[in-house]
Amino acid sequence: MTPSRGFTLTEMAMAVVILSLLLFAAMVPFSTQMDVRNVVETRRTMDSIKDAIIGFTQANGRVPCPALGTTPAGATNAGTEQVLGNVCLAYFGVVPWATLGTPETDNWGRRFSYWASPVFADAIAAASSNSTGQSPDCSAPNPVPTQSSFALCSLGVLQVNTRNDTNHAVTPALGSGLPLLFISHGKNGRGAFLPSGVVLAAPTGADEIANSTGKRPPVPTPTGGVPALFVSRPPTPSVSGCNDTGAGAFCEFDDIVVMIPASTLISRMVAAGKLP
Repeated sequence: MTPSRGFTLTEMAMAVVILSLLLFAAMVPFSTQMDVRNVVETRRTMDSIKDAIIGFTQANGRVPCPALGTTPAGATNAGTEQVLGNVCLAYFGVVPWATLGTPETDNWGRRFSYWASPVFADAIAAASSNSTGQSPDCSAPNPVPTQSSFALCSLGVLQVNTRNDTNHAVTPALGSGLPLLFISHGKNGRGAFLPSGVVLAAPTGADEIANSTGKRPPVPTPTGGVPALFVSRPPTPSVSGCNDTGAGAFCEFDDIVVMIPASTLISRMVAAGKLP
């Protein structure tokens, strides 16, 4: 009987290499599938936040104020809107998840950055003017609202732009005069708040910097200021030598921006009997 022969070291090494290649080939599609799943689930969460904000507005006559992003989860007032009397303590922070009853984070475990326009966020008694100089009735003969902080003709102070793929020039605004918007900072998470209250490192690309909680100027106050500008465009990977504002490759961008136009809020308030 011929004795059986075992594997040689060379054969075993080849088998390990082949197995590694097969595992690597299987892992790449799985990783891509996870990325797609995270985006889809995050967008679904953001849709639920949008619905909750509209419901809050119909019930309270104003949009919710932001929560403080630096408050750790579980601490006092974590996730609650920062409001004192008739006015917001700030117009920029994170989605007030505890106030709205919505998830705290996106699928990557980061809080949603949130901005609100003063005339839409301040209570009725405090909304006699905003950064555009409007009164609640904007101008006669528009009726003065009695159950809402804003009127049929009110405009916010937030604007979302995009860019041309050819020369990266800013194209007409995707949304202007916005009452509010909120952002998931995507897989890279740069500029987002963690549940611990820590803000992640700021992004390097101009468009993600525009959306970053760490690098944004304050939202204009009720007494004056220019519109706060944000960016929404298709995602692009990280590349060296990138430039968001000139020729060449775009810098990394994976922010997801959700905005609620004034027309949407106003129409919902009319349907709820809170306007005009």
